[in-house]
Amino acid sequence: MFSKAFSNPAKGNWIIQGAGVIWFLATFGLLSYYGINQATALVDALVFALLFVFGVSIIERTFDFYVPTGRNNSMLLIFPLLYSFLALYLHFQLLKWIFDQDEMYAVFLRDVFLLRWAILGMAEVLVALLALAVSKLEEQKEAKNREVMMNELAKEAELSQLRQQLQPHFLFNSLNSINALVVSQPQKAREMVLQLSDFLRGTIRKDHQKWIALEEELTYLRMYLDIERVRFGHRLQVDFSIEEDAKMLKVPQLLIQPLLENAIKHGLYGITEDVKIRLEAVKNQNYLLVKIENPFDPDANTPQGAGFGLSSVERRLFLLFGRKDLLLSEREGSLFTVVLKIPQPK
Repeated sequence: MFSKAFSNPAKGNWIIQGAGVIWFLATFGLLSYYGINQATALVDALVFALLFVFGVSIIERTFDFYVPTGRNNSMLLIFPLLYSFLALYLHFQLLKWIFDQDEMYAVFLRDVFLLRWAILGMAEVLVALLALAVSKLEEQKEAKNREVMMNELAKEAELSQLRQQLQPHFLFNSLNSINALVVSQPQKAREMVLQLSDFLRGTIRKDHQKWIALEEELTYLRMYLDIERVRFGHRLQVDFSIEEDAKMLKVPQLLIQPLLENAIKHGLYGITEDVKIRLEAVKNQNYLLVKIENPFDPDANTPQGAGFGLSSVERRLFLLFGRKDLLLSEREGSLFTVVLKIPQPK
């Protein structure tokens, strides 16, 4: 019981022993005050303290394995009082036998028997109530830990599912582009297959549990852009503006790529001239701020499948940080802007 309360068995034992010493000293002092000679008082107090400590230990062990509930709550009174009575009877018989020549002490033992029982019984009942409270708190703590563990497992499962959705989403788009180029431009199709292979080889082997530096993430983004340039040619231009202090900040792998893919998809849809997309990254206090701007045609219909990039990143951020204010998007005229805030690990 006490070991659970303090998460340290040694500390729990020291508390019980300390309580036994206090009980011994208090008993010895009271017996001396009532005129019992010191030798007799010493033995009496020692036996009384041992019985008290033994009772506390029994209650502690009992409540480690059995916690009364409902109608069984009466055991909180019955068990400590029954033990106290049996312990006091043993105390009475033992000391009466040890000091059988001391008639006055024997009379004293009989006179204070009920008082001692009340004192010891009340103390053991309080210990039982404390044991019950500690057991209930321990149950609540374990239940909370189980709930936290289940939430973590569910969160990790959803994060894993989002990551598994991300690459097939990008892969299917690339395969569709390759399929369109196979007949008309087979050399470009072959080039795109090789670049796609390099990109997947670099990202699939990574441990998705670990964050990577922004500089490494930019390497994958440039590999991705090489693939898209085969698809769109000179029409696609991406301007990177990366602050030097931001390059070593950490990001979850492939968190930015869906946003860039979204900007390319919506920036080039419905626009025939060249499209320039701007990606900016700066350090702002304990955040990495990533800003992506792309032009779009406000009169054009929304492309099929729109929304996966933004929604997947928003969901990943919520699962990682429990916040919904880390991804902001804004439309102003023919310019679409996304701002991503990534809190840095401490």
